Amino acid sequence: MKNNNIVLSGKNIVKTYGEVTVLNRLNISIYQGDFTVIMGSSGSGKSTLLYMLSGMDQVTDGEVNYNGKNLSKLSEKKLTTLRGDAFGFVFQKTHLVSNLTLYENILMAGLVNSSMSEVKAKEQTKKFLQEMNLIHVKNHLPSEVSGGEAQRAAVARAVMGSPQILFADEPTGALNRANTKEVLNLLTNLHKNGQTILLVTHDREAALRGNRILYIEDGDIISELSLSEYQETDKEREEKLSDFLGKSGW
Repeated sequence: MKNNNIVLSGKNIVKTYGEVTVLNRLNISIYQGDFTVIMGSSGSGKSTLLYMLSGMDQVTDGEVNYNGKNLSKLSEKKLTTLRGDAFGFVFQKTHLVSNLTLYENILMAGLVNSSMSEVKAKEQTKKFLQEMNLIHVKNHLPSEVSGGEAQRAAVARAVMGSPQILFADEPTGALNRANTKEVLNLLTNLHKNGQTILLVTHDREAALRGNRILYIEDGDIISELSLSEYQETDKEREEKLSDFLGKSGW
């Protein structure tokens, strides 16, 4: 953990669907500058938790606070603005607009940001295309590029407005090993440059990139592991994660 500044928190979060309880009085704090990873078995509630914390879905009970604002008390308009300006999102599917080029997909995210001018949006788009090695495919449609290139474009789109928190839900779940490493390297570099990241994953390789691992089971967080900054050759890190997951019931 880099500091004690809590930017996002959940207090006694409950989420039910009919008679099924997915999150059960869960408490969580997300710290500025952390790369927090949420792991757990299938159906444990990890993706549901991400949706609650990001305001994409409403809690049944309890509250989610972002910088002191209770998301449940915000109007839909204010919540939409918050998600657009302060939060970035990356999913397993890229959700890129199919009839727009990668350049246009990324640029569009800047144009809809309330605090970014058109000139700034174009500057940022060019910057991200270069940093994410996408210049050579910038005028291609999503269907014309590799899965890794499309996902890197999705990450670029997500961080266009310099969001305080980047939410990522299984962003490497549909990628092969080589493309997975490219996307994970990108997320790692963003974190090293100060980006706060909340990642949901079932992949150990992805989890190793975090400095804080939370394990969720039956709708509640049951264990936590703190790690140092990621180093590719850190075998001890792999051993710590394996031991942690084993003790957590993975």
